[in-house]
Amino acid sequence: MLTIHADSRGRALTVRGEWITAVGSLAELTAGEPRARVREWPGILTPGLLNLYGPELLDGTYHPDPREADALGTAPVTGDALAALPMDDARWGASARRGIQRLLAHGTVAVAGAPVRPAVITAVLRSGLGVVGRLGEPGGVPSLDPFAGLFPAEFAPDREPGSAARFAVFDVRDESELAERGAGTCVATVVAGRLVHRRR
Repeated sequence: MLTIHADSRGRALTVRGEWITAVGSLAELTAGEPRARVREWPGILTPGLLNLYGPELLDGTYHPDPREADALGTAPVTGDALAALPMDDARWGASARRGIQRLLAHGTVAVAGAPVRPAVITAVLRSGLGVVGRLGEPGGVPSLDPFAGLFPAEFAPDREPGSAARFAVFDVRDESELAERGAGTCVATVVAGRLVHRRR
């Protein structure tokens, strides 16, 4: 199905399957594809975010199941608290799936650094989350919100016709407000042409 995604500034992308087929204004794209489904989002449409801490957030962090909230809380578990947990492949896989959902809810479409645990690799591959190499260790404190770190958040490469349908929408007026308010303002994330996160 052909879908046009547009933001409140009138910027839009046409998506067919896993690919972006056109970029332009909402008026231009709907005129060219009058039968396309249109999704109009509040805020700004961006290429999505690159989180610099892929292995740290997925291989080295446990994301508790909501049913574990009484015992473990809801925040990611690391360090001594993680070392005290009995972890196996099934538990690492479930943690990675929850961690990936949390990354997607922050507009992340790719992470830097490949995971090494087999269950985590499987979860990442199935999610469609991009993985890119990184030069050295990023430093700072890993966070699900790339704007919370010491370094400026990085966007994935710009989207253009023929590129993968991988992007995010944030409910802010512009990039400066996004940097100020953070990635918790994400309203939608699309990976491989699929709407994988939508704020309710």
